[in-house]
Amino acid sequence: MAPLLHLVLVASLVALTSSKSLLVLVPVTKDRATSLYTIPFSYGNKLVVDIAGPLVWSVCQSGHLPAPFPCDSDDCRRANVYPVPGCSKPGCGNGARKDKTCTVYPYNPVTGACSNGSLVHTRFVANTTDGINPVSQVSVNAVSACATIKLLAALPRGATGVAGLAGSESLPAQVASSQKVAKKFLLCLSRGGVYGDGVAIFGGGPLQLTAQPGTDYTQSLEYTPLLAKKDNPAYYVSVKSILVEDSPVHFPPHALDTGGAVLCTRVPYTLLRPDVYAPFVAAFGNAMKAQNATSMKAVAPFGLCYDARKLANTRLGYLVPSVTLALDGGKKWRMTGVHSMVDVNQDTACLAFVEMQGVKAGDGNAPAVLVGGFQMENFVLQFDLEKMQLGFFKLPFFTNCGQFNFTRSA
Repeated sequence: MAPLLHLVLVASLVALTSSKSLLVLVPVTKDRATSLYTIPFSYGNKLVVDIAGPLVWSVCQSGHLPAPFPCDSDDCRRANVYPVPGCSKPGCGNGARKDKTCTVYPYNPVTGACSNGSLVHTRFVANTTDGINPVSQVSVNAVSACATIKLLAALPRGATGVAGLAGSESLPAQVASSQKVAKKFLLCLSRGGVYGDGVAIFGGGPLQLTAQPGTDYTQSLEYTPLLAKKDNPAYYVSVKSILVEDSPVHFPPHALDTGGAVLCTRVPYTLLRPDVYAPFVAAFGNAMKAQNATSMKAVAPFGLCYDARKLANTRLGYLVPSVTLALDGGKKWRMTGVHSMVDVNQDTACLAFVEMQGVKAGDGNAPAVLVGGFQMENFVLQFDLEKMQLGFFKLPFFTNCGQFNFTRSA
């Protein structure tokens, strides 16, 4: 009986171990030409990361046939929850086909162009991970939209589509459903180039980096609520105030409340609506005058630039006034010079915040703040879609998001 009992116990332990779903990992590469981020998707295909996008889409493959998704199927409904400006209104028989096969509307997040297409079955080929290394290859069943090659305009060279990370038919939602992992995903965006690739983990943390072995950075996350808006899948957070060197910037009444703040990888630098931008730039400029900084001619698209040769450079970037987003729940997203200043040439560094174009001051249809990729780099960001909260943590100066060990564990 004893040997038989032993075998039963071993089999039970194996079953328990195998039943625990591992997180899904991919590297995130910054394209230096466009400042967009890409992930490998399957067998040489790479997709542009779009935090605010609701769909996974790629160009139609030769000989591809649409999958038989009726327009009243769950997948079709989820793929069409968010109407795309400028595209046809979703609905049975409203698309190019009148046979009530699902029609979807892939969208280019850079140009704003869209087209109609079909849904297809595909596979997301990645690795499982323990948060320290890749463990083994995994092939995730997924659904994506098929788009015309013209929709790739202005995307990074070699990109074959877009991986939307928001909404019920997004990549995180599909991975969670297929792999039975938590409905959350983690992003750690790198500056790219010599700094290496960043990392995305579907299912959340842990996350360890080579500069500090044994430290799980998800244990240091601070949390603020994620807000949902009707007809928009983007991730919003509530910004209560913006501080320059710990002093609140004075905005018009309700300026920050109107439109909210959105996290967005579509733009390289944080955009501020005109009624937010003007007071912010004035406050930062006055703080720089107090430091006797030497102004330089502005270099588009930036509004404030300085002589980089006369700015003290530290491990936290240029020694300039800090910029802090005071978030809901009393949490603070603090940015030092490494996140607030960008070198535009050897002699000039500019404030890396840009005035939003094409919108009017106080326009409630536009966010007050659009947090761009540059300001998200080297922060650990965890999007918890079950608790609807954003976890964030600024990495210490001695490490960065390019220090994940992508060598597969033995």
